[in-house]
Amino acid sequence: MNNLKNRQRSKANDARNEQVDKEALSRVICDRVIANPVYRQAETVMWYSHCRSEVRTRAALLRELTTAKRIVVPYCTKDRHGHNKLGLWWLEQGSELVPGMWGILEPPKQRWQETDKAIAAEQLDCVVVPGVAFDRNGGRLGNGGGYYDRLLSGVRVDTLLIGVCFESQLVKQVVSEEHDVTMDRVITEKADYAGKGRRLLS
Repeated sequence: MNNLKNRQRSKANDARNEQVDKEALSRVICDRVIANPVYRQAETVMWYSHCRSEVRTRAALLRELTTAKRIVVPYCTKDRHGHNKLGLWWLEQGSELVPGMWGILEPPKQRWQETDKAIAAEQLDCVVVPGVAFDRNGGRLGNGGGYYDRLLSGVRVDTLLIGVCFESQLVKQVVSEEHDVTMDRVITEKADYAGKGRRLLS
């Protein structure tokens, strides 16, 4: 299983790295996200801050700070057992973020304990999710660190999960395991695909 995942991850990662016009296509993708009716009704939304060759989200994220929504960004940390996890930060100004792990913009480590900025997974109404590969049924393949797997297992059932990627990252069927969570939508520069939602892949 791991070998199959790694081969699929490597091929999709190459496709993402080689994708041309990333900035322009990312604007189309983010505009599709923001136009989604459920997203528009959501009050608390998590965006990721892109790194490497991911769909560029930063401009849309900063623009959404000017709306009435509560915008949340993740940062990479550990739980009390030493497992990878995402902390959730209520972002009010873009200036709050600094380069962190892998150069990803995140709140400064010395502020992580500020209780008035901490958001619980259960408070999220919508999550914009990055990935290395997706399929049109909502299957997702991440980088393998388990950060998003743990976060998504703790959100509410009615929380909208939107996977975003370039069309070149789509595969026929993502290699998956029982703990993998499917997306409600997968949005590319070409389409907004309806995923299977919170049912676990088999």
